[in-house]
Amino acid sequence: MANGTIAIAEKSFYEVSTNEHSGILSWLLTTDHKRIGIMYLVTIAFFFLVGATIGLLMRLELLTPGRTIMGAQTYNTLFTLHGVIMIFLFIIPGLPAIFGNFFLPIQIGARDVAFPRLNLLSYYIYVTGAILVLVSLFLPGGPIDTGWTFYIPYSVRTGTNVSLALFAAFILGLSSILTGINFVTTVHRLRAPGMSWFKMPLFVWATYATAWIQIIATPVVGITILLVVIERTFGVGIFDPALGGDPILYQHMFWIYSHPAVYIMILPAMGVVSEIITTFCRRTIFGYVPIAMSSLAIAFVGYLVWAHHMFVSGMSDTAAWIFSLLTFIVALPSGVKIFNWVATMYKGSIDPQVPFLWVMNFIFLFSIGGLSGLVLGSLATDVHLTDTYFVVAHFHYVMFGGTGTIFFGAMHYWFPKMFGKMYNKKFATISVITFFIGFNMLYFPKFIMGYMGMPRRYYDYLPKFAHLQEISTIGSWILVGTIFFITGYLLYALKKGPKASSNPWGGVTLEWHIPSPPPMENFKEIPTITHEPYDFSQLKEMEYDK
Repeated sequence: MANGTIAIAEKSFYEVSTNEHSGILSWLLTTDHKRIGIMYLVTIAFFFLVGATIGLLMRLELLTPGRTIMGAQTYNTLFTLHGVIMIFLFIIPGLPAIFGNFFLPIQIGARDVAFPRLNLLSYYIYVTGAILVLVSLFLPGGPIDTGWTFYIPYSVRTGTNVSLALFAAFILGLSSILTGINFVTTVHRLRAPGMSWFKMPLFVWATYATAWIQIIATPVVGITILLVVIERTFGVGIFDPALGGDPILYQHMFWIYSHPAVYIMILPAMGVVSEIITTFCRRTIFGYVPIAMSSLAIAFVGYLVWAHHMFVSGMSDTAAWIFSLLTFIVALPSGVKIFNWVATMYKGSIDPQVPFLWVMNFIFLFSIGGLSGLVLGSLATDVHLTDTYFVVAHFHYVMFGGTGTIFFGAMHYWFPKMFGKMYNKKFATISVITFFIGFNMLYFPKFIMGYMGMPRRYYDYLPKFAHLQEISTIGSWILVGTIFFITGYLLYALKKGPKASSNPWGGVTLEWHIPSPPPMENFKEIPTITHEPYDFSQLKEMEYDK
């Protein structure tokens, strides 16, 4: 991609600090985007494992009808915590905060993000929000039990610590906005010479589109959260009908943010998929411009479909069919991406390494999630399936099957670059297979149960659902076991894994031109970009593991 060789032999960012401190302080006060990305990784991975453990406990409770290991109130609390942790502390910040921070500046040829100190501040605001969530569990009133959507009127009337948990979500939103501002400014101002907009890698495009959603949509939910806190604190009638408020207004304001938030979660994952497919097919992406523009189209149209969550909440027939139509339209740019990925693989020289296998998982699981979303976007079927397990299954196939799967795919793709070590590929391949089996055993029965009428968020169920609930619970054991297995062999690789080369996969974007792990300021000299982003003729000039 760049003129000449830009690989340089110098100390990695682990060995050089951006401040005068050493040890843990050199990390806590760092302004280096890579170290901040690693700090996000450690923090987010911790909360993900906590959320996964809570999910496992919920499935154990649902193993048999009636009480199994906990009471209904405890189940409601764990159910809410699982949602809050997974949505606000893992999926929304996961890919942009970790991999966006680490790789976006490198992929555009910059030494850092535009505002390094603001970047560190964003991290600490995120940590503050996460701590407040945890504190809300132990203060008088007890853990929240409203579900992660905080629906009115229950969230106004419950005696649990809803206000503190909402304030924590507000803080987390502020962190998200600041990260978005940083990324947008970085992409506009710090691209290397010669890197025009259409020479940017597609992960950068996806992160850039995500950043705009973070900036524009997040303030809406921030205002909504503040209004709920004001209503709970001062008894002002805004949303609660008993006080003269309108609960439907809350749902509109909540989903105006929360549906675009779905794309905050999935767009960076789609960017990672484009990177991995091109690298392991050894060919340029099919339809680069349509894929880049589809990211922006998803970000734009995603603002216009929020009310498809509310077809049975009460709206005019005209509004209902318009939002249904818009829901189908937003599926088009997603389809553009999938068709272009498949076209890229067609006649490509496919090397089915571990990251590529994760992408295959993604395409299969996300396609099921996307197609089942069209079922829910259709007015007649949505009335039948609203608030059933079908919605739970669809949501997890899109979010966890999409973003969660690619979180692991990105981890396996960029792990050698981030840490300079290689993991056990045999173990990694086994984990892809068991993840696929566990995931489908856990979530696919929910489609069937939902179709049969099993309501979501229920503590108990009728005997006719018992066998499907058992299959689902066994799937959770396989899935959570796989997640801890992955954590184990990656931690082992950090400690005793073989040293990774600068380009173990044969990639051609800028991060594969520099050593593993990267030096402090990424490049000794800022490169001049002369190639297209996925021009594999560069491999002739590069060192890589063949």
